Amino acid sequence: MKTEQNLRMGIMLMALTSLIFSLQDGISRHLAGSYSVYMVVMVRFWFFAAFVMVMASRQPGGLRAAVRTHYPVLQALRGVLLIAEVCVMLVAFVKLGLVESHAVFTCYPLLVAALSGPLLGEKVGWRRWTAIGIGFVGVLIVLQPGVQVFSPYALIPLLAAFLFALYGLLTRYVARKDAASVTFFWAGVVGAVAITPLGLWHWQMMTPGDWGWMFLLCCTGATAHYTMIKSLEIAEASAVQPFAYLQLVFIAILGVTLFHEVLRPNVVVGAVVVVAAGLFTLWRARIKGRDAPPVA
Repeated sequence: MKTEQNLRMGIMLMALTSLIFSLQDGISRHLAGSYSVYMVVMVRFWFFAAFVMVMASRQPGGLRAAVRTHYPVLQALRGVLLIAEVCVMLVAFVKLGLVESHAVFTCYPLLVAALSGPLLGEKVGWRRWTAIGIGFVGVLIVLQPGVQVFSPYALIPLLAAFLFALYGLLTRYVARKDAASVTFFWAGVVGAVAITPLGLWHWQMMTPGDWGWMFLLCCTGATAHYTMIKSLEIAEASAVQPFAYLQLVFIAILGVTLFHEVLRPNVVVGAVVVVAAGLFTLWRARIKGRDAPPVA
């Protein structure tokens, strides 16, 4: 039973998840600035694949149950989309910085809402369409096209958001028949398999110190996924999901203090607009879920 105490704990765990993911992104930016993005992501996903296999082995039915899926093609596609999104986002961190990349990337819930109609057949009302439109005005405020020489690098985090939105929509689709443990397993294993050829091709020798950062990167990834899973286990997703936006705050602190990034006014204003629109779409989805008739 999801009690009020569980809700508080779920919120705390989601906030912790956002902090750990922010630290992970900071380490990723550091490593990707010196080494191949493909190699960094490959090592990270090797560790992630091992983590999901350990988690799956502890579930009823073990690894055999985790492999069984009703949607093998879609599950494989999810893994490829996830690995592509991570690689694209790391490039954005290097080219644009943490703050501006995340300010644009936060529009992915709006993309999920916009694409849920044509791809999943879900009804999106005029209120959510209005919020989606306002959210993309926020993205334009961040990008400032036409104000100065527009950098094509600014579109990289938007591509990452689109890939992650597709990944999220496929996750919702396969959840109709596949258990969360199955979906989690396929994402980690397929992602590791997909990135390994590219990662090995771009292999570079790392310093002992950077191997330490790589180990910490792998640990933060596994820890963040674990805390996120626990948060969603004990509290309703719609109640704790808004606190995932705290990652933008943590990222801003890291970007400014450690990477000496500049927090430009248009980025702050645009990010606030995008987050507000995203929170509204989450709230409307929760309201629609409450109003929906029970399934017999």
